[in-house]
Amino acid sequence: MKVDLSFKSINKLAIPALIAGIAEPIISATDLAIIGNLPNHSAEAAAAVGLVSVFLNALIWMLGQSRSAISAIVSQYVGAGKLEEVKNLPIQAILIIIGISLFILGVTFPFAREIFSLYNAKGLVLDYCEDYYQIRAIGFPMILITFAIMGTFRGLQNSYYPMLIALTGLVFNLVLDVILVFGIEGYIPPLGLKGAAYASVISQGIMMVLAFYYLVKKTSVHIKFTLPFNKEVKNLMVMIINLFVRTLALNIALNLSSYFAASYGVVYLNAYTIAVNIWFICAFVIDGYASAGNMISGKLYGANDIENLIVLRKKLTKYGLVVGLLLLVLLGTFYYPIGRLYSNNELVREQFYNTFWIAIAMQPLCAIAFIYDGMYKGMGKMKTLRNLLLLTTFFGFIPVLLIANYFGMMLYGIWLAFVVWIFLRWLLLKLDFKKTIVNPANGL
Repeated sequence: MKVDLSFKSINKLAIPALIAGIAEPIISATDLAIIGNLPNHSAEAAAAVGLVSVFLNALIWMLGQSRSAISAIVSQYVGAGKLEEVKNLPIQAILIIIGISLFILGVTFPFAREIFSLYNAKGLVLDYCEDYYQIRAIGFPMILITFAIMGTFRGLQNSYYPMLIALTGLVFNLVLDVILVFGIEGYIPPLGLKGAAYASVISQGIMMVLAFYYLVKKTSVHIKFTLPFNKEVKNLMVMIINLFVRTLALNIALNLSSYFAASYGVVYLNAYTIAVNIWFICAFVIDGYASAGNMISGKLYGANDIENLIVLRKKLTKYGLVVGLLLLVLLGTFYYPIGRLYSNNELVREQFYNTFWIAIAMQPLCAIAFIYDGMYKGMGKMKTLRNLLLLTTFFGFIPVLLIANYFGMMLYGIWLAFVVWIFLRWLLLKLDFKKTIVNPANGL
């Protein structure tokens, strides 16, 4: 099997994947930017959007890992020339995901107030959290279904249709955000925070419908549920469970950082949520090349083409590093306009400016760490990723965060913990790749 690893071929997958990947965090970031400029209680409303986004992203990332698992299995079967054997797997996976997501929605929906009080949300911030989550949560099953279908396209080495789906959802969200938050005089009353939540849910519903349309019209994948379950369902569930535990560890880090930021006060929380949402967007930009790694490495691993797998690693880390440096320059150039865009509160902007430079400086390191993540997902090495995140979170991130908090470093301490965390994730995966892929015989 000849695999094209040219710059053009990799970018044909990476660029559409990059565009598709940033849709969900931009939806949340758009809500944050618009709500942060409301005439009344903007800091409290924006803080609530930030907290709900962190919690929802945690749920989406944990269960949305089905996308990576489906992609890994389908791409490996493509590489082995046996795609026909897994054509009924995606629809079976989607129905399983629907059941799980409805269960989680039923458990969390009635207890929104109790959940966000655990984040140190109080008073008006807590009221806003409850209102915003109970609307945004409606879109939770829809975005997971969309992710699963996108995973199928990735496995088929196609990132074009996921890009179209994501762009459509993003455009609808931008337009609806403005209309529903501020209203149209004489036609639609301004809904404020709730309007932003409705805009997100509607756009996610549109993305789901479009995803099913492309799946039916543009692939040969079966959409009729049949029994017995595909032989790969068990492997799929093991992968999802491993990725669930991995993402749980990841979200322990994210939720702890939000908890400590909230404990420092609304101004600090608002400044942190702006910075971390931009950091999420950057992560999804970098994820374009990580996704290309996911797709191609799965195909190469399925074909047992280790030589090209090593070449792919070298190329992707180089491209990812360039993207990370470009993000560093771009964010540095627009450092102060970004703060003004996201908040009209001078105190919030001051705290944002004090620490955002750390998130910017991390971008090249994040890039190479995420490239390794993507390749390991493509190869189906979910157990390794699980163990790595548990190790780096509990023996890297959390100790640094607690020590920094003890010494009163506040937001500086949170971002320092992120730097240590990302560095360890990159280093340990690099060492494992050398041991298991480059030199598996002698263990070097």
